[in-house]
Amino acid sequence: MLATPPATPLRHAEADLVRKLLAFIAQADSTEAEFNAMALALFAHQVKHNAAFQRFCLQRGKTLRTVKQWQDIPAVPIDAFKDLTLSCFPTEACERVFMTSGTTRAELKGRHFHPTLDVYDLSMTLNFRQQFMRGMEPQRIRMGIVFPDERAMPHSSLAHYLALALRDCGTADSRYFIGAAGLETEALCAMLAQATQRQEPVALLGASYSFVHLMDALAGQTAHPPFTLPPGSRLLDTGGFKGQSREMPMEAFYQQLSATFGIARSECINMYGMTELSTQFYDQGNATVPSVKRGPHWTRSRPVDPLTGIEVRRGEHGILAHCDLGNFNAVTTILTEDVGVATDDGFLLLGRAQGAQAKGCSMAVDEFLRAAKP
Repeated sequence: MLATPPATPLRHAEADLVRKLLAFIAQADSTEAEFNAMALALFAHQVKHNAAFQRFCLQRGKTLRTVKQWQDIPAVPIDAFKDLTLSCFPTEACERVFMTSGTTRAELKGRHFHPTLDVYDLSMTLNFRQQFMRGMEPQRIRMGIVFPDERAMPHSSLAHYLALALRDCGTADSRYFIGAAGLETEALCAMLAQATQRQEPVALLGASYSFVHLMDALAGQTAHPPFTLPPGSRLLDTGGFKGQSREMPMEAFYQQLSATFGIARSECINMYGMTELSTQFYDQGNATVPSVKRGPHWTRSRPVDPLTGIEVRRGEHGILAHCDLGNFNAVTTILTEDVGVATDDGFLLLGRAQGAQAKGCSMAVDEFLRAAKP
């Protein structure tokens, strides 16, 4: 794990809020009333201490008197994290700042400030054990990480996420397979061959484009025919192909993953997350695509009209807005640029906004910036 300087101690009000939030996340589940109460407590804190968010809420007429439930909290467009500082705590005193990759506006990176990583870490580990480890006993599996580590990418939320996965759920012989020299294909193949020989399950985790590079490296190599990994093995990919040298349709991607590593597509799990959130969403495998994504009890997701923030009718496509109570320091509710549709137990992720929906997202960003800037 990356060594970081100690964070400045939280102020009394924030420390008390964090204690309550950690206890809330640690619950097995929560009622709608409990979720609503926690969301409103965070809203009160953020509208008081986050200056940019306060100005936006006042412009929208969203106050402690008018916001009665979590759906009333205005969603902040994700692009705002690039233009404004969204933090209740002094940024220079935060334990960590995660930054976006800057693929859409390379000159600007979104920044998410974390006064303490306690909330992010608990959110990640509890959700990961439930959604990826799926009750595996013991709660550890040999892992191969196909992504740079935290020392190489200290401001990457994904690098930190994978470090937590390895620390909490990886065996002692787990390791990274991307280093200063790039992808360590031979070493990774040796690990997979050993696991296959011993019939010990293994997990590969990394960015979606890392798996594309790995499959390209393996293609046509007679020394490395397709693997048939032991039962219990699983793969986790995340991030898609935005801004990468080439893209693959999701159907082709999971078909090739399954064929290359000899794992059923139901064990090829996609994690949907973003730097601007503190919690991730998972599917239960990709036997069919798109697959339903689900969040834990401290999140709520809904497709909305990007201009009004009003939830679209059931079955209609909208822009996904996520309310993540793990976001105690920035803003709880984020308006993404992703199109989705609600299901009975989650949502389908349908791709990036295009056409009128993309224009609506841009207009929402402009409105927020006009209202939030001093």
